[in-house]
Amino acid sequence: MLKLLKKNGKKQENENDHAEMNFLEHLEELRWHIIRSLIAIILVGIVVFISRPFVFDTIIFGPKNEWFPTYKLFGFKPADFDILPREMGESFFTHIKVSFILGLIVVFPYVFWEFWRFIKPGLYEKEKKAARGIVFICSSLFLLGVVFGYYIVAPFAVTFLGSYSVGLDAINSPSLASYVSTLTMCTLPMGLVFELPVIVYFLSKIGLVTAEGMKAYRRHAIIIILILAAIITPPDVVTQFLIGIPVYILYEFSILIAARVQKKVDSEES
Repeated sequence: MLKLLKKNGKKQENENDHAEMNFLEHLEELRWHIIRSLIAIILVGIVVFISRPFVFDTIIFGPKNEWFPTYKLFGFKPADFDILPREMGESFFTHIKVSFILGLIVVFPYVFWEFWRFIKPGLYEKEKKAARGIVFICSSLFLLGVVFGYYIVAPFAVTFLGSYSVGLDAINSPSLASYVSTLTMCTLPMGLVFELPVIVYFLSKIGLVTAEGMKAYRRHAIIIILILAAIITPPDVVTQFLIGIPVYILYEFSILIAARVQKKVDSEES
């Protein structure tokens, strides 16, 4: 029991020391969190870089091949086009870019954990309790969004853009960098969009968002969702709805979260 009290006392003392750190000390601590995150991304990126044949032939070029699961599931074929590097060194620098992006996706839970470790000591005990499990929840939603973007959004976007033509003399042969950028825009933003329930949860806790307000602006939200889908995806109706529908479901789910948070806050105040 005595050991436990000493341990808790030491933990409380460390948290108080963290709270009393000055601005420069906070920056120094933040710098080390960022450094550790970058090291993790680089280490995984090196593994990705070494695994070039599998990474490009299976993962990157997957959404443009007929064997990709999405085409078999929905019963359509991908566009037939060739990817041609246009500039000297484009393949090499694109390879580095892909390695970094995949490294970030793989170690996102660790990166978010480092971010959480930095801000957690500055929170009250009540706030820490309310945010319990946030690393797991945010990481799961982000990875789920990336997987959704890769298997659902990317194939439709690649098929639409790869088959769209303005004339017989305009042959589609996108550059490698352009193709990777399109694939990135179809995946990473979806990972961020899927964090909507978490954002609504914390905004509800501080009173900036309410369930009644979200219900009142539901029609406006639908328009914003469609505009967002048009911005991050090709301008075809199918792809926009493929993004818009799950995002709208997340919006409705966020209303339930906001209502639950508001009910809990009201019960605590009464």
